[in-house]
Amino acid sequence: MPPYPGPGAADPPQAQPMAPEGWFRDEAPAAQAPAAGWQPGSLQDEAPAAHVQDPAAEWPPSGGPGASWAEGSAAEQTAYLPPQAAAAPAGDAAEQTAFLPPYPGPEEPAATAAPAPAAQPAAPAGAVATLGSEVPGEEPEYSPPTLAGNTVRAVDPAQARAEGRSPIIDPGPQPAILTAALGLLLAGAAAVGDLALLAPLVALQALTAAGWFRLNGMWPARQGIALAFLGALVADGAVLAVDDSYGPGAIIGTLGAWVLLTLVLQLRSHADPDERMYGLMASVASAALAIACAGYLAADSAAVSVGAAAVAVAVFTRALPLPTPASVGVSLAAATGAGIAVGGMTSVGVGGALVGLAAGVCALIGLRVAAYDYPSKFVHMTAGVALPLAAAAPAVYLIGRVVG
Repeated sequence: MPPYPGPGAADPPQAQPMAPEGWFRDEAPAAQAPAAGWQPGSLQDEAPAAHVQDPAAEWPPSGGPGASWAEGSAAEQTAYLPPQAAAAPAGDAAEQTAFLPPYPGPEEPAATAAPAPAAQPAAPAGAVATLGSEVPGEEPEYSPPTLAGNTVRAVDPAQARAEGRSPIIDPGPQPAILTAALGLLLAGAAAVGDLALLAPLVALQALTAAGWFRLNGMWPARQGIALAFLGALVADGAVLAVDDSYGPGAIIGTLGAWVLLTLVLQLRSHADPDERMYGLMASVASAALAIACAGYLAADSAAVSVGAAAVAVAVFTRALPLPTPASVGVSLAAATGAGIAVGGMTSVGVGGALVGLAAGVCALIGLRVAAYDYPSKFVHMTAGVALPLAAAAPAVYLIGRVVG
């Protein structure tokens, strides 16, 4: 379109047959001279001029809001999007399009490194540094892995594993109190009779079956737990159904039948061979421990009272915050003393010392098994409670037969 001549132009606008060359460029075209021989009143030019609209109606006056639109390049006038200001170049194209900040290079880190932190004031001579305490600007220091374990369970298993601490975390005082209470119930119920002993014994077998699977990282494992617990109930019924002299045979027969049943069920599994073998071992071990608890029914009632009391005292003493060697020695001494004390009140007599010592050793072994491989709180409240008593059942039966 021709340029707007302005409101003061005297000559009327002329219609052009086509757009003048250069109208799309940045510079405005120069006004063209009127054609030679043109007359204002000629009909030849007035007719087409009647159909041409006045450019003043389309173009805003100079200085109006549309004046700035005429300025700039043709690309800015015809673009679909508003022009954007060019950003200041900040490095090459790789730096502008990279997802990560550019690597400064091997020679620049020394210059760009952060200033060293100020020296921390020295701790007083009487202060004791806690394990895992962090100092700003320094890596936390942890003790090397040990086999002594933690007496008080104040560390999360995942945190202990990440920090490289000992994989042995002792159950602590809460499971020890439950074990002591269950042991005292067994000792008191054994003095009453076999039917009274059956109630705490079934609770012990249920905790043993569930705790062993959880200790091996297999959960919920409902089928394996139900199978092991059912084997324990069958063993209890078999021991009660036969004479005292055939009690061990009933337990061994039930264990053999349950091993065969577990093997058949695992052969029907569609799991991988490695997982199938792992599940077979865990199922057999859980069933064996739960069935072995029936030894309390087959043993003499006086030996059961002595052994269960010795386990309760040994586990509770082991939970005290003492060094490991001293704690083990004190626990065995306490178990022996408990055996002598309870044996003096029963027909076992002085032989209660041997029963108490054997039961205490087995209890500490079961307690250490329940503390292995970063156990969780649930493992401590199941396996940590049941395994000391379950491991002591065969020893109570055998040593009770010797001293009785």
